[in-house]
Amino acid sequence: MASEVEEIKNKIAESGLESIDLKDFYTPGERVIIDMKDHLFEGLILKEKDFRQFVKTEDWSKYKNKFVAVTSTADAIIPTWAYMLITSELQAYAKKVVCGTAETLETVLFHDAITEKLKPEQYKDKRVMIKGCGDIEIPISAFADAVSILKPHVKSLMYGEACSNVPIYKSRAESA
Repeated sequence: MASEVEEIKNKIAESGLESIDLKDFYTPGERVIIDMKDHLFEGLILKEKDFRQFVKTEDWSKYKNKFVAVTSTADAIIPTWAYMLITSELQAYAKKVVCGTAETLETVLFHDAITEKLKPEQYKDKRVMIKGCGDIEIPISAFADAVSILKPHVKSLMYGEACSNVPIYKSRAESA
């Protein structure tokens, strides 16, 4: 009795599906938060003279090659010029400065990396899967950035894993 061995096929590999993991666009480096609340008089008011003295005497070099978010966790109105002044000083040292939360900083870093490094022409007329799970928290905006960049070029776009995905976009040619 002759036994036939059935060949195991990797249907995912044969599908021509291209996978993109947005964690590959994570920008490594130290993140630092500067909280303006630390420079308020009685936690309420920013005194210009005192603030300018702080800016003048602060050692801004300690932020060298760091990613900095300048924010305020106080329930106080911080004048726009104060954020501008700190940003002006940090610019000579920090890799990136944003005015906002740590989440804002990650959003900006992912946006910059995706728009700079994601080459949509390499996915022209291909079926693309944007991976959904990972060990790095990825801002929702990064997924939206990837869709915006890829959609005009791809045949189809999906989210998730090859074994369990959600269709996001199909070109007319793919739908037919």
